Amino acid sequence: MNGTFDLRGKKVFVAGHRGMVGSAVVRRLASEDCEVLTAARTELDLGDQAGVRRWMMDRRPDAVVMAAAKVGGILANDRFSADFLHENLVLQTNVIDSAFRSEVRKLLFLGSSCIYPKFASQPIQEDALLTGPLEPTNEWYAIAKIAGLKLCQAYRRQYGVDYISAMPTNLYGPGDNFHLEAGHVIPALMRKAHEARQAGRKTLQVWGSGTPMREFLYVDDAADALVFLLKAYSGEGHVNVGSGQDITIAELARMVASIVGGDMEIAFDTTKPDGTPRKLLDVSRLFATGWRPRYALRGGLEQTYAWFIRNIEAGQIRLTAPES
Repeated sequence: MNGTFDLRGKKVFVAGHRGMVGSAVVRRLASEDCEVLTAARTELDLGDQAGVRRWMMDRRPDAVVMAAAKVGGILANDRFSADFLHENLVLQTNVIDSAFRSEVRKLLFLGSSCIYPKFASQPIQEDALLTGPLEPTNEWYAIAKIAGLKLCQAYRRQYGVDYISAMPTNLYGPGDNFHLEAGHVIPALMRKAHEARQAGRKTLQVWGSGTPMREFLYVDDAADALVFLLKAYSGEGHVNVGSGQDITIAELARMVASIVGGDMEIAFDTTKPDGTPRKLLDVSRLFATGWRPRYALRGGLEQTYAWFIRNIEAGQIRLTAPES
């Protein structure tokens, strides 16, 4: 993958370390011989341009993983379009530009598979970017992510810095947001199934028709791939990160219900939007390196539900919209 970056002895700043992806990256970096830098929101507001510049100049990280973002599901993206576009543009621009000004040697920007056209050929190759219209319900977030990717490319072209981008598929796992409206499909389904079982209800309600197909990757697998790319990849083109397999939402709901228990039937609320009909990433570029995920979907879901159970009574489960 035409380039190596040795993490030994380096300072790595993980922006967004409290989020699901950022916290997984921090866990993964613990096995590397490097110093992990994080900053609580009370210490560093990524929306404050001057503050981010000062912090970067003071800490002087060697590498940055940009995992901070305002995220949410289909309904949240559609309802709060201005917030998703503006806040993500501000956060990522502040971090990327401040990294350049403080001479950060390596930066990894995290995008999202929603950057691709709604009707892109499946599986979606990296060069499908900007070849067609986006899915309307999350185009605001997608446009912000495309801008971040292009900003990294522009700094790379103009200044020769080693800034790269990765496009993860739908992620899930420990630290996910279990808010029923702001969260993504797996944590929302898991919470609804858990609450239905507790209440003795025999029906699990699923938004949409259940026919869309989605690819999912356990977050610790994603973090492993991201650290791999940070160390081994140096190229202008972004790299898809996924499992290479997809499943219908209906099949997913049945799998979640079987893991949670309760012998539930699935009911589909077709008044809610389906979103993109299918979204499967072509991960051949990543897999050609020999990297593979460790967790199959069911195993990852079981790990996630076990984490949910351990943390719900302790009040550690996020039931509200996530922080940036």
